[in-house]
Amino acid sequence: MTAAAKIPAAMDPAEWDARVKLAACYRMVAKLGLDDLIYNHISARVPGKDDQFLINPYGLLFSEITASSLVKIDTQGRKLDNTPYEVNLAAFVIHAAIHKTSHDAACVLHTHSDASVAVSGQEKGLLPLSQFAMRFYDRQAFHDYEGVAIDMDEQERLVADLGAHKVMLMRNHGILTVGRTPGEAFMLLYYFERAAKIQLAMQAACASGIALVIPPHEVCERAAQQFWELKGDILVPGEREWPALMRQLDREDPSYRN
Repeated sequence: MTAAAKIPAAMDPAEWDARVKLAACYRMVAKLGLDDLIYNHISARVPGKDDQFLINPYGLLFSEITASSLVKIDTQGRKLDNTPYEVNLAAFVIHAAIHKTSHDAACVLHTHSDASVAVSGQEKGLLPLSQFAMRFYDRQAFHDYEGVAIDMDEQERLVADLGAHKVMLMRNHGILTVGRTPGEAFMLLYYFERAAKIQLAMQAACASGIALVIPPHEVCERAAQQFWELKGDILVPGEREWPALMRQLDREDPSYRN
């Protein structure tokens, strides 16, 4: 196991831990090719601070993000770090809106991943065509495209459309996932993207006359409940996968901890 980088002087250890895990999330998204150059964003609430969150410095690739490079801002958009970097305006509009209004939104993830964008433009979004997709059966929100998300008045509609959901398709734009941990937000993206890729492959096969098979509502709902009504010692999706993914990062490139 790789030793953790030294915690900077005067920084709360809980904040440093949040920074390390958020930096790991950026690296994992990049590793899977679900990033978009310097665009897209993932945020994490600063532990114990409902009005502060960490987010990527505008101009760095996801593969360059480290724990110390993350920018701390408040929900009014003010930088709380001594950093030369700015924050993407669209990132502030989207993430501040959700962090301000949802206690469970410890991590908010937004990407333009290809399959999710493709499915976002379909009327019913993700269809229950695979076991991966069952997790999201009747559990996906939709937000209509309004242009680049840089207008503050869009915040109210983003929050209203998200509601209590943890996954929202931003029509013709991308996907947004909300987690109680970076691991949960990441795993929701991972499974949604896999389901979306499978859906697109099945739909392509339909062009040659092959019919799709969709299980009945009762079966789909039961499967969704099995995913969300977790039993035993696992309380949050991603708790099992996340440590393994961080160990993999530590073996391959632990620089995210810097």
